[in-house]
Amino acid sequence: MSVPRVLNGRYEMGVLLGRGGMADVYMAKDTLLGRTVAIKLLRGDVARDAQLQARFRREAQAVAGLNHPSIVAVYDTGEHVSDDPLRDGATLPYIVMEFVDGKTLRELVREDAISINQAIDFTQGVLAALEYSHRAGIVHRDIKPANVMVTADEQGTLHDVKVMDFGIARTISDSAATMTQTQTVMGTAQYLSPEQARGETVDARSDLYSAACLFYEMLAGRPPFTGDSPVSVAYQHVREVPPAPSSFNPEISPALDSVLLRALQKDRQHRFQDAASFRRALRAARTGVLLAPAAATSANTDPLATVAAVPAPAAVEPVLAPDPAPVMDDGGPATRAMAKVLAGGPLTTYDGGVPEEPLGPDRATKRRRRAWTTILFVFLAIILAGGALVGWNLLNAKPPAPVQVSVPQVAGFSEEDAMAKLSALGLEPRHAEEYSSTVQAQLVIRTDPPANALVNEHSTVDVVVSKGPSEVTMPKDVAGKTEAEVRSELQALGLGFKPNQFVDSGQIQSTLVVGTDPDPGKTVPVGTEVTLKISSGNVAMPSLFDLTKDPAKVREVVTAALAKVSPFLQVRFEEAENAAVTPGMVTRQSEAAGTEVPQRTTVVVTLAKAPPSPPATPSPTPTPKPTATATATATDQPTAPPNG
Repeated sequence: MSVPRVLNGRYEMGVLLGRGGMADVYMAKDTLLGRTVAIKLLRGDVARDAQLQARFRREAQAVAGLNHPSIVAVYDTGEHVSDDPLRDGATLPYIVMEFVDGKTLRELVREDAISINQAIDFTQGVLAALEYSHRAGIVHRDIKPANVMVTADEQGTLHDVKVMDFGIARTISDSAATMTQTQTVMGTAQYLSPEQARGETVDARSDLYSAACLFYEMLAGRPPFTGDSPVSVAYQHVREVPPAPSSFNPEISPALDSVLLRALQKDRQHRFQDAASFRRALRAARTGVLLAPAAATSANTDPLATVAAVPAPAAVEPVLAPDPAPVMDDGGPATRAMAKVLAGGPLTTYDGGVPEEPLGPDRATKRRRRAWTTILFVFLAIILAGGALVGWNLLNAKPPAPVQVSVPQVAGFSEEDAMAKLSALGLEPRHAEEYSSTVQAQLVIRTDPPANALVNEHSTVDVVVSKGPSEVTMPKDVAGKTEAEVRSELQALGLGFKPNQFVDSGQIQSTLVVGTDPDPGKTVPVGTEVTLKISSGNVAMPSLFDLTKDPAKVREVVTAALAKVSPFLQVRFEEAENAAVTPGMVTRQSEAAGTEVPQRTTVVVTLAKAPPSPPATPSPTPTPKPTATATATATDQPTAPPNG
């Protein structure tokens, strides 16, 4: 299907910027607003696939409600009806998006153009976008380097991150739809979370796993898992532990290794639970703070089935008391008989008199058994008594005093520095924020517990960060800036937006900001919705007649009058003969007074010119009168005869 030259009578299609699995992206010109945009147009060969059309529309719906500096903005959506007779009037859905001039992370990784600090900064930007979309209830499900753009300034320095392509995004309430009806896993194999690879439900933590894979690739120059096929890569995500990125890049610190070890856990319960905690860990890792290890999982078993091995108690070697020495009492045969029984001798006693009748062999065996049984019971009783005594002492022993730490003073620090200082002392910092008219935004107001308080080691400490004042002052210098610049300033102040209002302005170029409502300089509550007044590019034409009585100053005065209306208006003077108007005065202007004209219109001003003077008529020469002498002489002359 051929690409239309103009979409919806408004967007002039330009060069092809990129091509995806189901859509092409073109640069285009919005003729209504005069700005450059990017248009994502569903390809003609898949236009009849209802499932892909639904996915395409879902992307527009998912991103249309997201307004964040790190997410590519969507301006408009629509459908173009094909005029190709072979397509029988098929419709091509399209999405009009913010045009981002930059490179994708995939291109930068292939060029080996990302430093470790830049990788941290870019990942922070991606996590900021995910934190915003997750709060809005949207799971991206396809975070990968090709879906992240990085813009550059005029000097070529990379800075801003833009997350795009929410084509398979789902609301969190609908995140169970991990697979299509044909049981095809959605996402890209190198960046799939284990639960996506298994076809399970996904949530925000699945996006964080994919972001960790992206961060890993920026650091190591390769994804955490590679293979000959998507199936083999997906298997590795589920079962295998990735090598530490420092094994590919020795400049990577152990702190970053520990962050990635946590972020790439197979069990989502052991990963970072939200993008904010991932960002805090990255900030701490930049300063060298090691992350506490997560629960260990086996590479060859299901992580949920892993059980910590408890060492068995050492075997107790029973210690038997020595046999008591037989008491040789000469006073009676019983004592000697017991001594012999214990010694295993014959059951006879002899006291020097008549010997006793010997016992039978069965009776002797029973006596020996009873003796050993008695000894064994006594020994077991001693062991049990000793065990009970030890247990009693353990149960009633006082626990060791916990290690306590004094909460440091971090008021006035940046959040990153405060988090790092608390983590270095073995405390668990937790982000909190509130408005403050005295502390600058993004700086720490206080901690809870407060500074100098003694708390147990590993206690949680709330770091309260300033959101700035609850009321803000509207920026005063917005006139002449681009819409994107002003929106960024107002978003940083915590303000929202109403639809734009287009106004005529001769001093501000078309599509630039003229002012705001509320007015610049006015104090408003945080969260107030602001209307941006955008220059329409039109001006009202003034009357150029009778601006001066001095014909010599007409050109100067007319030029000044047009410049006062708009410095972008041009003037060209022409002259025309006019006998009724004083030469040099205005007789006509090409644009009538009161009409609206574009700013860069050239106004033709006609000045009167005196008509040329008619040629002078020569006066008649008077005939001289004859004198008397002459008359007499003439009379005296003979008359000449007629010829012939």
